[in-house]
Amino acid sequence: MNQNSASKSSLPVLISVFFFWGFVAASNDILIPVFKEKLNLEQWQSQLISVAFYVAYTVGSIIYFLVSKATGGDILNRIGYKNGIAFGLVFSALGTLLFYPAAMTSSFGLMISGLFVVGLGFSLQQTAANPLAINIGDPKKGSQRLSLAGGINNIGTTIGPVIVSLAIFGSLKAGAKLENLESVKTPYLFLGAAFLIVAAIFKFSSLPNKIIHEEETSAASSKYLQRKSALNYPQLWLGMIGIFLYVGVEVSTASNLPEFMRQHLHTTTDQVAPYVSLFWASLMIGRWSGAVGAFDLKKGTKQILRFFLPYAAFAVFLFVNFLANHDLEPFYLYFFVIIAIIIGDILSKGNPARQLVIFSALGITSLIIGILSDGMVSVYAFISVGLFCSTLWPCIFTLAIAGLGKRTNDGSSFLIMMIMGGGLVSWLQGYLAKDDLLGIQWSYLTGVFCFAYLAFYGWRARQILKLQGIDYDVKMNSDPLDSPGASQAGVLQSEI
Repeated sequence: MNQNSASKSSLPVLISVFFFWGFVAASNDILIPVFKEKLNLEQWQSQLISVAFYVAYTVGSIIYFLVSKATGGDILNRIGYKNGIAFGLVFSALGTLLFYPAAMTSSFGLMISGLFVVGLGFSLQQTAANPLAINIGDPKKGSQRLSLAGGINNIGTTIGPVIVSLAIFGSLKAGAKLENLESVKTPYLFLGAAFLIVAAIFKFSSLPNKIIHEEETSAASSKYLQRKSALNYPQLWLGMIGIFLYVGVEVSTASNLPEFMRQHLHTTTDQVAPYVSLFWASLMIGRWSGAVGAFDLKKGTKQILRFFLPYAAFAVFLFVNFLANHDLEPFYLYFFVIIAIIIGDILSKGNPARQLVIFSALGITSLIIGILSDGMVSVYAFISVGLFCSTLWPCIFTLAIAGLGKRTNDGSSFLIMMIMGGGLVSWLQGYLAKDDLLGIQWSYLTGVFCFAYLAFYGWRARQILKLQGIDYDVKMNSDPLDSPGASQAGVLQSEI
């Protein structure tokens, strides 16, 4: 089979797994207030749901690294990328089985243990899938393919809270009450079955099983290629901190939103799902726009899609919540908020470092507005953080593994390790949200500090990569709408 044809045909299979990551991550934001209410937990205790899920990524990455070193070779290079993703899906399916005894016995410990096992499986999936998405075609379009995958991820984050809320409460009407926790098991058992089906699809797909990197030979970058460890590349270890704080601000903003709305708007637990859904839909809105460059389209068509796709993504959110019988009127004003992401995308000109700086500045602005205002203005300010987080993952990931060559797998594993920031930063914000400390509203200062570092990383990574002969603005001259991916060529080897 022609390699390019195989890569193009396997891309839809690859990005399908991103859906599940989003579905589970966003659904946690429904579980947090449910368990907080039924088990009388403190806010910081309820955030242990996020801690268990996201720290599992770190534990999984550490296990991956140690086993690779102990066996004298990279795991994915031996078993293959698609086999690694399939195994990760099966492992995550085992975690969903723990939701049955957890729900039947109202055991918080069993429930977060189940999420931990699911997260372990996701860790291996992410370690394999992210570099594949960057290298599965033209490497300079890698970040757009990662944005496209992120857009699929956010279909999961958009519908996840709605479906899980329906499954748990049995109704999406205001005032629905949860008598016990037994209904929590249903959506996760179905999810486990879906994991197994998709694992089989991956196993027998035409997805390339290997990535072979062609090392750069330019004099400007040769001294970097001689480094013995991926951690010796400054773009990587600075990017690891960036991933930690990016996932942290994204997850903590959403997971503390239900408590903010409860305190300031007296919103009940069963009514919060559409607002959580809009936060995650905001990431989809930005990522659909950022994915335009992944397709071979004319420049004029790309310009039109940059304006059309964000609103198409917003229409998906409205349609899902229409089917769920939610009142859509409060959300129409968000139409105007979306303009900010379009302007930011235009100003970034597709450069991942510049986009990181601009979107981080917009994120800081949104959080400050949310902290200083109140009511629905604050709610929508906090929700809009999702817009400005939307393309930060592909920006950070692309910058962090640029120039790593054969050490890309190690770099990817280290980056996935830092997803634990989603649990730890949200726990920190939950702790600071105590009334005798910052309170729930001012606890969002946590996110301001996260965005400040991300802006710094965008500025610093650009300088570091230029010293290695990697300049995204130069690569962009042929088409300012195309943002580059990995700097070195990645050659995929299929074993079909």
